[in-house]
Amino acid sequence: MKPRVGVVGVGAMGMGITRALLARGFEVVVRDIVPEREAEAVRAGAKSAGDVDVLMTVVVDADQTRDVLFGSLPVRAPVVMMCSTIAPSDTEQIAKRLGDIPMLDAPISGGPARAHAGTLSVMAAGSGAAFERCAPVLDAMAAKVFRVSERPGDGSRMKVVNNMLAAANLAAGCEAMAMAAKLGLDLRQAADVVGASSGQSWIFDDRMPRALEGDYAPRAAARVLLKDVGLFVHAARELGLTAPMAECAREIFHDTVARGLGEEDDAAVLKRYAQAWSVELR
Repeated sequence: MKPRVGVVGVGAMGMGITRALLARGFEVVVRDIVPEREAEAVRAGAKSAGDVDVLMTVVVDADQTRDVLFGSLPVRAPVVMMCSTIAPSDTEQIAKRLGDIPMLDAPISGGPARAHAGTLSVMAAGSGAAFERCAPVLDAMAAKVFRVSERPGDGSRMKVVNNMLAAANLAAGCEAMAMAAKLGLDLRQAADVVGASSGQSWIFDDRMPRALEGDYAPRAAARVLLKDVGLFVHAARELGLTAPMAECAREIFHDTVARGLGEEDDAAVLKRYAQAWSVELR
């Protein structure tokens, strides 16, 4: 029998995962601090209450994760899948605090469309028992599951590394496209050239076509990627290292958020450059 899955946090990613699990015949119970999101998931076939076999947290940060697991109304389950991008030290602390409850440190990557399709990448770390209990859920939601280690925290470490590259690549791509506009180039053609050439990256190909259409609906908000690249900078400093590429990307995202674009898609960095350079995006 398929385990009954609880999904706490049905924003863009959590909603996609919920729909993918429902499409594959899982019973899903959802909770969210935004009533409209929870209601949308219920309309899609999820339930709003009930016991679960696997609890997934798909929330923004460590504070929200702790609130779900240890707050005034904690959600309980035999095993926890922690899918948020948080500091490895927070992941370790949460795993320790859970005690005998197995936790799979399982950050996710791929965006809402892949979440809905059940083709995410998962960077997972945890005990054999945690992997075994979560295996049917992982099979349903992911195209690739990277079994990083048996130590909770290592999944988060891997995700921090990945998201630093996402932030740096996106910031660089937006800067390049703003320069293309400043030079009078056709931006759609420039995007096609980059996509077929050495400057190509997955995040550029995913974000730029929407940005050039003026679509900044937040699949992943700029403030979230600012938080993520900040985790990399913090990790580097804990090791006594400087991380100039990450720090540069963080400053660009910080300025994007400061300009009031934090709730827009992270490709709003392109709008930040348009404002800063007084360039029209055509």
